[in-house]
Amino acid sequence: MFLVTLPLVTPRIRAADEIEYYASLRSLVLDGDLEFGNEYQHFYDRDPQGLAGFKETFLDRREPNSGRHINFAPMGAAFLWAPFFVLAHVGVGVVNVLGGQVAQDGYSWPYLAAVSFASALYAFFGLLLTHAALVRFGRFDDVVAALTVAALWLATPVLYYMTIAPGFGHAPSLFAVGLLTYLFLRAAAHGAQAGPATWLVVGLAGGLAGCVREQDVLFLAMPAGFLAWDAARRGNWKASLARGLALGAGAFLALLPQLVAYRSLTGAWGPTQLVMRKMSFSSPHFLDVLVDPGHGLFLWSPVLLVATLGVLVLALSRREAVVTLLGVAILLQMWINGSIDSWHMAGAFGSRRFVGATPLFAWGLAFVLAGLVARAGRGLAVGVVAVFAWWNLSLMAQFGLRLMDRQRLEWPKVALNQFTEVPRHLGRAGFLFLTDRERLAKEGL
Repeated sequence: MFLVTLPLVTPRIRAADEIEYYASLRSLVLDGDLEFGNEYQHFYDRDPQGLAGFKETFLDRREPNSGRHINFAPMGAAFLWAPFFVLAHVGVGVVNVLGGQVAQDGYSWPYLAAVSFASALYAFFGLLLTHAALVRFGRFDDVVAALTVAALWLATPVLYYMTIAPGFGHAPSLFAVGLLTYLFLRAAAHGAQAGPATWLVVGLAGGLAGCVREQDVLFLAMPAGFLAWDAARRGNWKASLARGLALGAGAFLALLPQLVAYRSLTGAWGPTQLVMRKMSFSSPHFLDVLVDPGHGLFLWSPVLLVATLGVLVLALSRREAVVTLLGVAILLQMWINGSIDSWHMAGAFGSRRFVGATPLFAWGLAFVLAGLVARAGRGLAVGVVAVFAWWNLSLMAQFGLRLMDRQRLEWPKVALNQFTEVPRHLGRAGFLFLTDRERLAKEGL
């Protein structure tokens, strides 16, 4: 599946969020600083009309405390992309020495391709870790685990942010959370044999996740909650305290580069107040994030409603601490996404802020699919997965071809288009995708 999806990877940086993530990488590696004016100007000059709003926020304004250009994106994606970016830089240099004429400026195609394919690869590793966790720690059949991963890959925005928009931080986020989840489950499975060194590694993975996307630091609630539960159950508070301190130390060490970057960019040891003032931590949009007809998670990706219900039932049936904590972590993501003024994510494909939670949703979906396979066989389970995948892939086609309002889902138009408009435009869409992808992105049909 991964090889089949590779031709879909689109090496481009266009949207404001993509520019922010990429600017951090290029500035850090090639300029040796965290001042992004030249990167922002480069991308604006390529598309002044499309990036007029970007210019107003990121070129014309400055951080009030530091005077630097604004960048809301954390640094974790840049850290993960850096080896691929450096390899591209060296490769371009070699090609030019041999007589080539490729711009060694951090903007040419090899650099964008390196970052884009790195995102796809990281997300793929995250999916493999999710599959391994389901089999090893969830006690799910290998086929059920594979079906689950395929469903979450093809029936949610995961595929879109692995291939069509890999310049965002969501694909690296899936990897980082997948790594954290796997390491946490392994440590929990080892019980008392997992000493402070093991939990230090779990903390490092959690800190990395927080560096990729700030909201992902909340996934550390899983190992922290488990250690608190284990201490109460065993009464061995001294050993649990040592493990908890190791977990916290690991998280702090991994987050330290991000804290230093905050200090340089904002003049404080935390995110910019330009973002924090958009937060309402009472989560007034908790339900909107899930069920709003135009923007809700479950309307964009119905398979995640099944997965969420599956996590709830699995937690009630198994009554295991780790499963309960997976559910708590999902709830925390719903809470934080409902706390943001821009909770609707208008203009984005799907509820992209939940992509990082994919390894957790997998447990609920695997539980449902396992029951379906046991009662009706694999054929029906494959059919159900195919229906969910068709819905998502058709939405991707509508979104790319501008057959829908890209700011929200319109009902019943968006559902009717799945049957009436998408099939008759697929031929031309495929041709443009292969021959003039940039035009397709800008103009649709």
